[in-house]
Amino acid sequence: MTHPLHRTYTYGGRQEFCLCVGDDAASRCVLIVPPLFDEMNRTRRMLVEMMRLLAARDVRTVLADVPGCNESLADITVQTLDDWRHALRIVTAEMGVTHIVSLRGGGLIDDIANVPVLRLAPVKGSSLLKTMLRTRLIADKEAGKSSTADDLLAQSKSHPLELSGYSLCAEMLESLEKAAPADLPQVQEVSLAEIDGSPLWLRAEPQDDPAMSAAFAAKIADWSAACAG
Repeated sequence: MTHPLHRTYTYGGRQEFCLCVGDDAASRCVLIVPPLFDEMNRTRRMLVEMMRLLAARDVRTVLADVPGCNESLADITVQTLDDWRHALRIVTAEMGVTHIVSLRGGGLIDDIANVPVLRLAPVKGSSLLKTMLRTRLIADKEAGKSSTADDLLAQSKSHPLELSGYSLCAEMLESLEKAAPADLPQVQEVSLAEIDGSPLWLRAEPQDDPAMSAAFAAKIADWSAACAG
């Protein structure tokens, strides 16, 4: 069995963590850009299993903690999408990344290097923001509070807005509203309909999906081999 290895990269004067799986001598190194915010938490177990399967196919993978997320000690309330892109550019350079694979909202920040990109079920930032706002409004209603999406966005002008467990600044929310996967010279998109498994990002709690892990791993291995070099 291939065991994950924790490494670090330097961003903003601090060390941030990366999860690396696979042989350092492998000719292909794939940066996995996971879904954003709470969708990231729901899919991480599936992604780690996918990385193990890719290691068995002689593909090294890297899953980085962007500033303010997971084990990062950076302040999430000051982070923007551009900050996360910058961090991933550093990871790409330091880890010798040859390919990038993004899932869902990860496709909003995968335009970071001149390498082939595979997008799995990409989504616009406005869709993610609407979902998080809707979840917050439901929670507010259950707590006896009356508010609208516009009310919440207005609040973010004076202080970070709590959405799906993340305190996000106005700049992050504004950039998310406008964000869409960038046009890139070497990009391929795969819809959920083309992959076995269920959309874990819609589940209430993190879960495994062996079928999806296997399907993603097979797709990534074949794609990265076809565009290697």
